[in-house]
Amino acid sequence: ALHTGHRALIREGRKRGDLLVVSIFVNPSQFAPGEDLERYPRTLEADIDMCRKEGVDFIFHPAPETMYPSCYRTYLQVEGLCDKLCGISRPTHFRGVATIVARLFLITQADVAIFGWKDAQQFLILKRMVADLHMPVEMVAVDTIREKSGLALSSRNKYLAPKEKHEASVLYRALQEAKLLHQNDPSLSAQDLRKAVESRIRDESSGRIDYIEIVDMESLEPLRKVVP
Repeated sequence: ALHTGHRALIREGRKRGDLLVVSIFVNPSQFAPGEDLERYPRTLEADIDMCRKEGVDFIFHPAPETMYPSCYRTYLQVEGLCDKLCGISRPTHFRGVATIVARLFLITQADVAIFGWKDAQQFLILKRMVADLHMPVEMVAVDTIREKSGLALSSRNKYLAPKEKHEASVLYRALQEAKLLHQNDPSLSAQDLRKAVESRIRDESSGRIDYIEIVDMESLEPLRKVVP
């Protein structure tokens, strides 16, 4: 279910290499039992059309049984990073992400890999994996592409009713408010900024908060103070 955010990744890749490969694969190992593996949006024909228009050379679209035959037993875990933030509520998710990306790198022999900052934790985990295993891959992150409301583009946005979609845009407004508060008063603690984000989200949406954290960009450990 490629969208404009993916198009930005493709265009960045087109600038950086002579041969551009796009992988399209709904990865079973990053979905826990009861999650949305079966109903996750799949729009292959539209995806192929986007790739063709953007000058993609190859699409890698394997079948699940090709990537995970019945004898498959090997998985990757990036210790200390996979069990934080999103990993708290989805404890097996990043193990599946690291495993499939490592396999994609080995299969395609990619020199450069393009990801989006929308999935910041994912990118930082994969960057650590590449460094630790001395993979010869340059990791590049592209800024998040957003709707006019500020809501980050995502394949799963298709699940949202109009009211839910409107409410979800509060995430961006809350983050922008925290950024402005810090710029105006750098002495504010991370806790002060978290409280401001929480207050805005609770006031303007009916959503349930999983976590609000301000973390170190390498260890993902919570910070007490935001430093420039």
